[in-house]
Amino acid sequence: MEAILDGVDDQVTAMATMATLVHHAFGHLWTGFYRVVEPGQLLRVGPYQGSLGCLDIAFGRGVCGTAAAESKTQIVPDVEKYPGHITCDARSRSEIVIPVFGQQGDLIGVLDVDSDRLNAFDAEDARGLEQLVSWFAQ
Repeated sequence: MEAILDGVDDQVTAMATMATLVHHAFGHLWTGFYRVVEPGQLLRVGPYQGSLGCLDIAFGRGVCGTAAAESKTQIVPDVEKYPGHITCDARSRSEIVIPVFGQQGDLIGVLDVDSDRLNAFDAEDARGLEQLVSWFAQ
């Protein structure tokens, strides 16, 4: 990823590239970013791979909104058991959402990865994806 993004300073280009590489490397159901468009209030879908995503998500709503509101990675082994889960694709069974911080330490979005398998994500996935999105803070 570092070699591909060497010299790139455009966040949307980086998001599109990361979403594509992660999605195709691991074959997940949905991989993409929700960008902060109203700080503390609203996320809007950004570059992604997979079926149609939700367009807007309020902070605190669903897994993505919770990750944004708490600035904390969320790992959901079974989305059916997550109170308030937002179903964008009925095939989704588990999910991981990583907060994405910019150079000033501000939340600029979240990376959302959905799987059609239960328990598809763990702490190792979280560490790897957190390392990946640390590119935005550099």
